[in-house]
Amino acid sequence: MRFLHDAAPPHDLTYDDVFMVPRHSAVASRYDVDLSTDDGTGATLPLVVANMTAIAGKRMAETVARRGAITVIPQDIPIPVVADVVSWVKARHHVFDTPIELVPTQTVAEALSLIPKRTHRAAVVVEDGRPVGVVSETDCFEVDRFAQVGQVMQRDMVLVEDSAEPREVFDRLEEAKAPLAVAVRADGRLTGVLTRLGALRATLYTPAVDADGGLRIAAAVGVNGDVGTKAKALLEAGVDCLVVDTAHGHQDRMLEALRAVRALAPDVPVAAGNVVDADGTRALIEAGADIIKVGVGPGAMCTTRMMTGVGRPQFSAVLECAATARELGRHVWADGGVRHPRDVALALAAGASSVMIGSWFAGTHESPGDLMHDADGRAFKVSFGMASARAVANRTSSESAYDRARKGLYEEGISSSRMYLDPARPGVEDLIDQICSGVRSACTYAGAATLGELHERAVVGVQSAAGFHEGRPLSTSW
Repeated sequence: MRFLHDAAPPHDLTYDDVFMVPRHSAVASRYDVDLSTDDGTGATLPLVVANMTAIAGKRMAETVARRGAITVIPQDIPIPVVADVVSWVKARHHVFDTPIELVPTQTVAEALSLIPKRTHRAAVVVEDGRPVGVVSETDCFEVDRFAQVGQVMQRDMVLVEDSAEPREVFDRLEEAKAPLAVAVRADGRLTGVLTRLGALRATLYTPAVDADGGLRIAAAVGVNGDVGTKAKALLEAGVDCLVVDTAHGHQDRMLEALRAVRALAPDVPVAAGNVVDADGTRALIEAGADIIKVGVGPGAMCTTRMMTGVGRPQFSAVLECAATARELGRHVWADGGVRHPRDVALALAAGASSVMIGSWFAGTHESPGDLMHDADGRAFKVSFGMASARAVANRTSSESAYDRARKGLYEEGISSSRMYLDPARPGVEDLIDQICSGVRSACTYAGAATLGELHERAVVGVQSAAGFHEGRPLSTSW
């Protein structure tokens, strides 16, 4: 990457401060662009779901891995639970989505509480593992909440074999004008479901899978306590990337933790952070990190900069850290601060191998937590920062009341924020479509067929606030 007129400004830059200049391109179509990363994680998309309790769970991990990205399970989750999540995610189907399963005697109230956890907005009713009907929110409308789903379900289903090609499923659904297909194994037992949109996506994305065909997933470990033992347990659980995580990565505890992890000789990439400059990047790499997490304070849930004055504008932080990592044969993840697809493209142009996304994915059906509605009927999920009072309370639940109270005095981050679901893009796959569309187009404008070429060919200019505002679309005429 180089700056327009070869002049880097004397001040640091955010994503809003910069733009990319179109270059001559021989890339004929956005579909000719390869978005695979080269950081050893095996991801086929440069997206990482941040290790935040309100965002990264098993449904999120399954869904994004099926599209090629990877999720980092937070360090607050007990190791046995993480092991169960890893095993569950790796056993998911590459094409068919895992459905909500009900038995005929369960109530409409139970169905309505579970259906919003999946974007296909339906549940499969099963007997002895075999589907006997499908129930949707529409089927439950104005029905007694204590009625049994067996009384309201639709028995007329589009059944397909779980070996069916996505195009075949799409055609079946189009012909039947049905919302989803139910896939079964040879013995008639339920495998999963697929919508028309899901069938299309299955032909556009390549799942992130390990050598055994399991969907990929990562997990985080903190820098306190017996890091080596925890890391060993996560590696034995089968994680595909180990993330050593703390807010301030350039410190002795992090370096000691990295050395303890590296002593295990892990055969998966080790990510560590967070840092924002060349010195921090170099220190973590020398201690054993393969991937450096870059970013202090740009996240939507983070109050670090307002509380402490510490941090750095994210574009400049990524640019400097990526250059240092590249010199040492390593990689960086740009962690935080992305609010538009353009921001992801700019982070990749600056040299990041992947971009970590947190709050942007919080307001989706796949994030953990229950779907709620405000007084106006708008759907939302509650999100919170990982240094907030709520997260600190979860993380220190095993400590004494006195110690927890002391630590609670110095929390940072937002403890409760409403992340509204976009009615046009309520699922994480909808957001992935939007992001990938923008990044692929950015690559064609730069004449880049790969992410490596995007970084090599990108020409970036600096703009005023008015320049950024000029590029925003108008929802109504002036």
